[in-house]
Order: sequence, then C-alpha cells, then structure tokens
Amino acid sequence: MHRSSSEASAADIAACKALLRKGSKSFAAAALLLPARVREPASAFYAFCRVADDAVDELGDHAPPAAAAAAVAALRERLARATAGAPDDSPVDRALAHVMAAHALPRVFIEALLEGFAWDAEGRRYETLSELNAYAARVAGAVGATMSALMGARGPDALARACDLGVAMQLTNIARDVGEDARRGRVYLPLAWMREAGIDPDRWLARPEFDERLGRIVARLLDEAEVLYRRAGAGIPMLPRDCRAAIQAARLIYADIGRVIARSGFDSVSARAVVSPGRKAWLVLRALLGRPAAPDEERAHGAAPPLDEVRFLLEAAR
Repeated sequence: MHRSSSEASAADIAACKALLRKGSKSFAAAALLLPARVREPASAFYAFCRVADDAVDELGDHAPPAAAAAAVAALRERLARATAGAPDDSPVDRALAHVMAAHALPRVFIEALLEGFAWDAEGRRYETLSELNAYAARVAGAVGATMSALMGARGPDALARACDLGVAMQLTNIARDVGEDARRGRVYLPLAWMREAGIDPDRWLARPEFDERLGRIVARLLDEAEVLYRRAGAGIPMLPRDCRAAIQAARLIYADIGRVIARSGFDSVSARAVVSPGRKAWLVLRALLGRPAAPDEERAHGAAPPLDEVRFLLEAAR
C-alpha cells in the first residue's frame, strides 16, 4: 500500500524516537520539555548522530587514522545522499533528509559533528584550550547550533549563544570524566595546563591519580565553562517562548555538575559527579518558572562575540 511522504516521515520519526529511547535516554528525557514541532525533527538529528557515533565507536579506542578517516568518509557520503534528497533506505536517513530539507539545515553542522567523532577515534589530544574548544565546537557546539536552527532561532547572536552552551556542556563533560577517560587511555585536559602544573601527561595517564595540581586544572576548566554558561543564559530569551524552559533546564543541570565536582574538591578521578534526581527536578522547576537574568547582565553577555572556534558554524548558517 502506497504511503504519502508525510506518513512515511511520521513513521520514520517514530523509528528514530524508538532508537533514542534505547540508546540516548538523556535526550529522550530532556526532549519531553520541547514542543512537538522541535522534538520530532530533533529526534531525527539525534538518531543520525547516535548511528554515526556507534559506527565510529566500533573502531575501538585509538583506531588507526586511516580507519577513522574511512569510517567518517562513508558517513559523509551517507550525509551527502540525505542532503541531496536521495537518502539510504533506512528510517534514520529518510527522516534526516526530510528534516534537512524542511528546515534548511546547514550540512556543515552535521559534517562538523562527524569530524569530531573522527578526532575521538584517532585518540587526538589537545595542547591548548583553543584546541580543546575546537573539538568541543564540533561535538557539542554544532549540536547547539542545530537545535537553535530547528527552533527557528537562526540569528547570529542566538546561534553564538547556542554554541556557547554546547561548548560549556562539553567542557563540563570533560571535567567530570577525567578518571573515566584516563582508564580508557584518553586525556582531554589541555596538555599545556598539565605541564604548567608539573604533571607529565603520559606518566599521569599510565597511572591516573588525583592530587591538588590536577584539581586546580579541573577547577580552571570549570571556570571556563561557567563563563560560557552565563553567556548562554543571555541567549535563552532569543529562543521561541515554548523552547526556553527545555534549554534553560539543560543549562542549569549541566552547570550544576560543575558544582558537584567542586564540592568533591575537584576530584573527578576517584568518582564521577552526579546530579541527584531530586536536584534535577528542582532545577527543571526553576527553568519552568522562568527566572530571567538581570537586564544589564543579559545585554552584556548577549553581545559577547562568538568563540573563534565556532565561527565556521555561524558562517555556514548564513
């Protein structure tokens, strides 16, 4: 029986949601605060990201650069077919093609994400904060830009603040997962910061332990994230009213991870910081109540220039 394109799209979106309920429970939960007009296309985008991430993860840690490049090249070709309106015969690809066409979603946003996955597969390390921000721009800033575009907030200031939030969340992830990453043979902290603190990255990675020097590095990274969270807060009023609570909740919950880490003395090697369900519920309630920033603070942070490392995303949105 022939199905209309809208019916086929609805069926494909349903398949994407089912995939995310199994593999991306955090997105599935957070998406409940989004209106359906955003939640459905976002599900297609996140489902493609999930499939792409899994394809690269199958290579294992520290894959040969050639293998990572080949995997990402195959994903880029798959993305190109979706962009051209000739997607692979799968619900995820068909849904992504539909969303990209319907929302004029820049292909660069998703290509940036794929490049970040490739850097992970290579086990790439980052010498400076700028290099780390370039990585975060790809794996998280691009997600922020995509979500902002799907919401209909496509102005340069709104996109810049969305990228700020994505990068801040990724820096928080890195600060939280120092020990977990090290036990997988990975280090994402800026290597120059480690050396400045008297820590040899390779020796530390061979025997990852917490001390005050490492704590100061984690605190420094969280300080950088906090600046970006404040700037991202100024972007909330730039979003459609029905999207603000969801993004504010994500911002508050992720920023709170940093405060949990601080209460542990910035030790994210011995244990992984977790925001309790009760605390999350309180932060969601705060987001729903919609307490705005002070006008002067909002103007100051809202007018901040974008991070240099995300400018390529803003250019693509033009």
